[in-house]
Amino acid sequence: MPTPMPSRRDLLRLISAAGAAACIPPFAEAVSLHAADLKKRGKACILLWMSGGPSQFETFSPLENHKNSGGTKAIATSVPGMQFAEYWPQAASVADHLAVIRSMTSKEGSHPRASYLLHTGYLPNPSARHPALGSIVASQLATRDAGETGDLPPIVRIGGRDRGDSGGGLLGRQWDPFDLRDATASPDNTVPPVPADRHMRRLGLMEQLGSGFAKSLPQEAADHAGLYRRATTMILSPSMAAFDVDAEPEAVRAEYGEGSFASGCLLARRLIEHGVSCVEVVSNGWDTHQDNFEKVKDLAGEVDRPYAALIRDLERRGMLDDTLVIWMGEFGRTPQVNPRGGRDHFPRSFNAVLAGGGVAGGAVVGRTDKAGVEVADRPVTVPDLFATFCKSMGIDPTIENMASSGRPIKLVDGGEAVHELF
Repeated sequence: MPTPMPSRRDLLRLISAAGAAACIPPFAEAVSLHAADLKKRGKACILLWMSGGPSQFETFSPLENHKNSGGTKAIATSVPGMQFAEYWPQAASVADHLAVIRSMTSKEGSHPRASYLLHTGYLPNPSARHPALGSIVASQLATRDAGETGDLPPIVRIGGRDRGDSGGGLLGRQWDPFDLRDATASPDNTVPPVPADRHMRRLGLMEQLGSGFAKSLPQEAADHAGLYRRATTMILSPSMAAFDVDAEPEAVRAEYGEGSFASGCLLARRLIEHGVSCVEVVSNGWDTHQDNFEKVKDLAGEVDRPYAALIRDLERRGMLDDTLVIWMGEFGRTPQVNPRGGRDHFPRSFNAVLAGGGVAGGAVVGRTDKAGVEVADRPVTVPDLFATFCKSMGIDPTIENMASSGRPIKLVDGGEAVHELF
C-alpha cells in the first residue's frame, strides 16, 4: 500500500522537530516573528516589471501633437481627458482603476543600477545589499502562523531573474524570491522522489548530520536548513495546486489571453489568493534602441490584455482594494527618435502606473513639457514612489534593519508618498 500523506498538523510537527535538531526555530515561528507587528491579512502586491525600460510615449504618456511622438497616436480611455498610446486599448478600458504617474524622475540610465534602484529604492552600495520591494512587502505582511495558510513562498517571481534585483538582501535569504521561469509548467523538482514520511526522516537526518556545521557557522547553517524546510513545506502542501493555471475555467483563461505574460498574470492572481504576499511578473525586451515602434507594438500586444484582465479579475473577486498592482520598468526612453528608429535610455522623465491597494483610479499625477523632456509639474522620485507603495500597504517606511556593517538602513530612503493618489 502507498504510504499516506501526513496531515498538515503532522507535517508542522515533523518540520519543527527537524528544526530543533539543528537548534533552529521552526519556519512558521521564524516568519511570524518578522510579521508579528504588521500582519495585514489579504494585503498583497503584484509587480508587473517591464524589463529594459519601456517608452513612456508608446505606453501611458503619448505625445500625439509633437514631432517627438514618432507617429504614435493617442486613444481615449474610460476616463474623460486621460489618453494612452494606441497600443493599449484594453488598459484604456480599465483606466478608471489606474493611476498614472507621468513625472517619475531619476538620474540612473544604466540598466543594472536603475533596475536595482527601482527594485529596492536605493542605489547599489558595496556595504549593503538592500532588500527588493517583494522582500520588503513579504517581510512586513506575510502571515505564516501554524494552522493558517502560508505553505507557498512569500515572494514569487515569474519570467526570469532581473539583473538589478538583490532579493532579500540584508533581511536574509528567507526573503529571496522563488523563481519560476514558465507560468504554464509546475515548478521544477517539486515532486518528492520518496513517500512523505521517508522524506521527513531524511530531512531530520540531514540536519542532525549538520549539527557540527551549525555550531561553527550558525547563520549559514540556519539559512541552509531553513531553505530545505521551506521547500519541504511547499512541495508536500495541497497549496501547490495554486501553480496549475489550467485549473482555471476556460472563460477566465480566455479573458487573460495567450502567452507567457498572460499566464504569469493569471498565476499571480492565483498565488495571491493562496497567501503569497508579492508576485513579480517579468516582461522582457523593452530595451528598444532600434525599431522601437514595431517592438513596442508587439510587446504591448503581449501585456495589454492580461494587464487589464488582471485588474478586472481582482476587482470581480473583491481583491483589488487590498492588492497593489504596479506597472513599471527601470527608466523611460528618449523623446528624440534615433537614426535606427529607436529610443535610447532616459531616466530624466518616465512613467509608472498603480492600481488597487487603496489608490484612487482614474488619476494622472505630474506632467512633462510639451517635448516630453523635462518634468514640468509634480516630480516624483524613486523614494517618493516607494513611500507611496508603503502607504498603500500600511507599511512604516522608516522601519530600520541592520546591515552587516552595523549601520541601520530604513526600508525607504526618505521620500514622501504621493498623497494625491489616496
